[in-house]
Amino acid sequence: MTWLELPPGTGFGLANLPFGIFSVPASPSPVPGTAAGGTSPPPRSAGAPRAGAAIGDRVLDVAAVADDLRLPLRELFGGPVLNRFLAAGPAAWQEARERLTEWLTSPAHRAVVERHLVPAAAVRLHLPFAVADYVDFYASRNHAENVGAMFRPGQPPLPRNWLHMPLGYHGRAGSVVVSGTPVTRPSGQRWEPGAAGPSFGPSVRLDFEAEVGFVAGVPSRHGEPVPVAGFARHVFGACLVNDWSARDIQAFETVPLGPFLGKAFATSVSPWIVPLDALRVARTAPPRRDLVPPPYLRDGAEPWGLDLSLEVRINGGLVSRPPFASMYWTPAQLLAHLTCGGAPVRTGDLFASGTVSGPGRDQLGCLLELTRNGAEPIVLADGSRRAFLEDGDEVVISATAPGPGGEVISLGAVRGRVAG
Repeated sequence: MTWLELPPGTGFGLANLPFGIFSVPASPSPVPGTAAGGTSPPPRSAGAPRAGAAIGDRVLDVAAVADDLRLPLRELFGGPVLNRFLAAGPAAWQEARERLTEWLTSPAHRAVVERHLVPAAAVRLHLPFAVADYVDFYASRNHAENVGAMFRPGQPPLPRNWLHMPLGYHGRAGSVVVSGTPVTRPSGQRWEPGAAGPSFGPSVRLDFEAEVGFVAGVPSRHGEPVPVAGFARHVFGACLVNDWSARDIQAFETVPLGPFLGKAFATSVSPWIVPLDALRVARTAPPRRDLVPPPYLRDGAEPWGLDLSLEVRINGGLVSRPPFASMYWTPAQLLAHLTCGGAPVRTGDLFASGTVSGPGRDQLGCLLELTRNGAEPIVLADGSRRAFLEDGDEVVISATAPGPGGEVISLGAVRGRVAG
């Protein structure tokens, strides 16, 4: 039990403790503080991006507490990104969680810790890690079949390789941005139906994709594959991803080499990385396999399927509830396939699930599916209709997972507004 008063129903309790990078204004508002009802002085984090952990409606300045207590952990949290901490590995990750739990539950630490709690509403959140590589997969069978049926009518909806291995594409690490960053409508070549040839201009079929991402910490050696069982030794945690997509640009360029400019302009990630340890209760078996995968993709008795419940809102109105538990390929299998040819894992690698879609019409994770490629526009909460995103639209993707003792674990949210 924490001595800190937490808001009812918070998804950021002691069982979560996600990490991120934050800063506060140089002259922040007084921080609600001591049991006597006083205020705490501004944290040493004022103005400087540094590591924090979300707890309730506060952000804990982890580096400042570790520094006050003269703990070795302070060396892992001193920089403006989490990469040093991510690279330290599972023992350091576990120690950090244990220390944070101790700080927030032991009255002996309250005087020190309370000085370094900042209201979440007063902070600015930054990209939590320096992205090394970015790979996006295509792991939802529902999504793959829906897309295949739309674009290959009369043919089998799944490509012949889909059931044998996770498919993916290598994206642009430099286009990964933190939640809240405006998204500029991209330009490119597209061939509109009935047109005599391609034209160049801003995308008219801009879409979102609701996804879950996984952040690597411990690197692997070049040439040595990471087995499915090695997933938790290399991956620190999960975040939410919106892999923005220009469907018209993507459609014209995809054959024969796959997505390029239609995906390269922005990929938004949530600011908090939820440790895998916080998701242990959410582990579940994936859907039944049609084929026995090759040995390097077999996930054994404890697979890494995850029972995550996503919600997608456009301009504040709920449009979809994609279930991550329906994903055919697990994140451990994605990493095993990514490295099976010898490609190394690097600290800060981000790999994402691809669009999360369930079997129901209200569980689809992108407008391409929700509107049947624009043929059946959806009605938003304000009564307006959308086939694809318009300038000014804001997309917010959030997610929760079951935690210990009935507690809810929040993955926070990733938001982005189309700037035009």
